[in-house]
Amino acid sequence: MALSRDDWVAAALDALAEVGLSAVAIDPLARSLGATKGSFYWHFSSRDELIAATLERWEQRDTLDLLAALEAIPDPQERLVALAHGAYGTAARGTDPQAGVLAAASDPRVAPVLERVTVARLAALERLFGDAGLEPAEAARRARIAYALYVGVIDLRRAAPSARPPEGEIEAEIELMVGALVRTASPPGSARAAGSPPPPGSPA
Repeated sequence: MALSRDDWVAAALDALAEVGLSAVAIDPLARSLGATKGSFYWHFSSRDELIAATLERWEQRDTLDLLAALEAIPDPQERLVALAHGAYGTAARGTDPQAGVLAAASDPRVAPVLERVTVARLAALERLFGDAGLEPAEAARRARIAYALYVGVIDLRRAAPSARPPEGEIEAEIELMVGALVRTASPPGSARAAGSPPPPGSPA
């Protein structure tokens, strides 16, 4: 069966997550797909074109499509919970192409896409926290903290693979983050969210 352009891009996206930008190349992808270079050049004129298509797919699938799908969840806090589980889960398990993108952040082919995606994701997080009832300054603060934690999980896995937590611990860490940043979100002046810690100096 002949491979399509989408087959090559999908394989490249997997390679970006598992290995990094160096694996988004003709020879390793041809071997993994059991294909020939001729198949590659039928769809792409160069490796640079493949890299551009891969980054475009990553931006569309993991940012634009993902955020659009979240809109189907009516409750804003549940949207945040779903996003946190998806993002932190893929980051901790090493299946997120963001790892390969971050490792190649200085590459001129990668840098503008990474900045655009990061800005879009932070803006989306601010909107989500705002929809959950937080004032703009607090929504922006939590958006930055949440995204920094996500990027930190990826960096930690890359820096020390042996520090990868067991599967059950991944879920526990996600729940801790969700409880701290998401489930405590409540409109200004409203009663404290159930299960959230009391403010310092107040009775429990």
